Amino acid sequence: MVFTNYEQLINKVKGYPERKRMAVAAAGDEHTLEAVMHARAEGIVDPILVGDKAEIERILKEMGESVPQEHIYDYPDVKAAAEYAVQLVREGRADFLMKGKLDTAVILKAVVNKEHGLGQGRTMSHFTMFEVPSYHKILVAVDGGMVTYPTLEQKKDIINNTVETLVAMGYTCPKVGVLACVEKVNPKMPETIEANELKEMNQRGEIKNCIVEGPISYDCAVNKEIADFKGYKSPVAGDVDILIAPNIHAGNIMGKMFVCSCGARMAGFIVGAKCPIVLTSRGSSAEEKYLSIVVCAAAAK
Repeated sequence: MVFTNYEQLINKVKGYPERKRMAVAAAGDEHTLEAVMHARAEGIVDPILVGDKAEIERILKEMGESVPQEHIYDYPDVKAAAEYAVQLVREGRADFLMKGKLDTAVILKAVVNKEHGLGQGRTMSHFTMFEVPSYHKILVAVDGGMVTYPTLEQKKDIINNTVETLVAMGYTCPKVGVLACVEKVNPKMPETIEANELKEMNQRGEIKNCIVEGPISYDCAVNKEIADFKGYKSPVAGDVDILIAPNIHAGNIMGKMFVCSCGARMAGFIVGAKCPIVLTSRGSSAEEKYLSIVVCAAAAK
């Protein structure tokens, strides 16, 4: 299965027999609660709200919404709210986690806590999914939000995290393009060497359930005509699902170009932990947060 737009994904998640339980840390935020209530109204999630209870109830009242009292936990301190939301997931009382009105560092500290967190002993990475009007299906571009200068092993983890997430959503064999500015290995360009090594890992079966191509330029990855003109032959050319950026700057710039210049719709969250974590910016729109909830619900085990 491959999704061409968010509506297909939304309809798939709506068809699940049970709603996913989502713990929201520091839930007293208008945009967050707007997205959460939207997802609840669509039958996608049952929210568990952790934070300043009085503030949460005030915002819900202004929105004309309410949730059962047993699904609101009063933790006004954001650090305590993050820790309790993580505890809900760890104890099996929630399926995934969402960041509300608190700094990313606070919730990540609770997530990576060795004794009480949600780590799995490997690199966690940022998963961003884009519906780009000019491309024929959903694109995933990583990692533009978490791992700054990934090593070869970290890039392997990023690929595995991303592929596992798509497989959980119903994909069978995602096509992965490891990006560089050229399509050939150049000893003076470490990015091309690592791209080729990742391709070889895939061919040896060390990276599973996907096709890895690299080095591959962006134009060859998304446009088959350009790839053919350049003589670049690959099943990934013109049909890529996952774009692996060489570093956080390239990944971040690429994602912002999709949204700001190409009119893309975006969803983003953290993968590689014991559950997906909706970790959008506090300035993100309610729609971006809603779409991120939808994708997390699709990916959560």
